[in-house]
Amino acid sequence: MPVKILSVDDEMDLELLLTQYFRRKIRKGEYEFVFAHNGLEALTMMVKHPDIEIILSDINMPEMDGLTLLAKVNEMRNPALKVIMVSAYGDMGNIRQAMNNGAFDFATKPIDLDDLSVTIEKAIDQINYVHQMQKEHSQLESLKGDLAIASEIQQAILPRVFPPFPEIADKLDIAASMTPAKDVGGDFYDLFRIDDERIGFVIADVSGKGIPAAIFMAVSRTLIRATGVRGGSPAECIAYSNKLLAAESVDCMFVTVFYGIININTGEINYCNAGHNPPYVLKHDGKVEPLPTMGDCMVGAIDGLPYHEATLQLEKGDALVMYTDGVTEAMNIDYQQFGEKRLEETLEDVAMHNCQEMVDAIKSDVAAFAGEAEQSDDITVLTLKRL
Repeated sequence: MPVKILSVDDEMDLELLLTQYFRRKIRKGEYEFVFAHNGLEALTMMVKHPDIEIILSDINMPEMDGLTLLAKVNEMRNPALKVIMVSAYGDMGNIRQAMNNGAFDFATKPIDLDDLSVTIEKAIDQINYVHQMQKEHSQLESLKGDLAIASEIQQAILPRVFPPFPEIADKLDIAASMTPAKDVGGDFYDLFRIDDERIGFVIADVSGKGIPAAIFMAVSRTLIRATGVRGGSPAECIAYSNKLLAAESVDCMFVTVFYGIININTGEINYCNAGHNPPYVLKHDGKVEPLPTMGDCMVGAIDGLPYHEATLQLEKGDALVMYTDGVTEAMNIDYQQFGEKRLEETLEDVAMHNCQEMVDAIKSDVAAFAGEAEQSDDITVLTLKRL
């Protein structure tokens, strides 16, 4: 598309001068000139030709002078519209005022057309830059909209209504929360029925951040759930999930997983810890004990790895608190980490509370510790308590 230039001048011979000098660019379709003889006509032409990008305006004109026209153009707030002012060499006061009021450049009469050509090319460069910035801004706004929708979808696939199984609310208390560091996160938790007696529960942390982690999170969550509802042991579920994820992993992405199955009648938990932070057991007498580590590797990193499982007995009043490293590695403005010790102190304070109060206390203490520091990682907590 040609660059459309509006020439505003009450001297008629300027039209012939411009069209003659720029005839080659006009013929090639690079420039297109339209003409007006005062500021009022110029505004009319701008309505008729909204794609005008450069205005070449005289300052001294009847009916509406160039400075008034410049003020009207400024009101349009179009950064891609450039105004080049023209006046007699001795009219430097008005030229200076025009430059102070936002004119792109100026030319003096008699016009040096070679110099004007250079000025127009400079204006075009600036216009192209503005258009590129506007395009990138539009793309950014579109991406932000997509991220907002993605965040809503991600939150929607996580259980958010508690208690998640009202029919057993007298036997098992459950609460969870996931707060992403960015628009979308890589952490997730999940809860699902296996049969009348058993419930599967998962907490996991995908490597990386942002959209790639969120996509890998969705795939991992779907795969573990689809495998877990079949009723196999935690080790079998994780081993099968690892096989499939390792075969399709891009950029060496992986996920740490703690997957357990609880018998709601007996309180027995069979679990597998694939490289995840060891959960804490909150005993009914107030003691806080971390589960021993199992030494198994994260999921999706290496195909064919063996996974192991262990058994935990939750007595009535005992709770299991699971979390991602966004809790313990949360930093304050002095780059100190929240750490396991502070987490244990928080858990000791809430050991006798219900699961939602535990989740709220952990989030509150982490937020108070971090203060004004930016959240650097997703923060996820999942708690279960046998009633």
